[in-house]
Amino acid sequence: MSDRGALFLFSLGVIVACVAVAVWLAVTGQAAYIDGLFLLLSCFAVTFAFGLYVRYIIKSAMAGTPTAATEKSAAATKKPAPPVPAATEELAGKTR
Repeated sequence: MSDRGALFLFSLGVIVACVAVAVWLAVTGQAAYIDGLFLLLSCFAVTFAFGLYVRYIIKSAMAGTPTAATEKSAAATKKPAPPVPAATEELAGKTR
């Protein structure tokens, strides 16, 4: 598994854990007190941060690499580089 794949799965795990803690705080009524409220806000902040990373990974994976057909069409539309003039004997003689 690649590093990105492992980080993606870890991020999903963190998001699920934070949402589970937020639900637990709401169900048990601890979110109504100061400690629970700050823990709830912390969970939302962590979920938001990891959610942005998951969104970035998904968008970069969907962009993907160009296919062979698009590479061939891009190569066909490219202009060839202008030829570099070769040094003639006259020019070589002037530098001496």
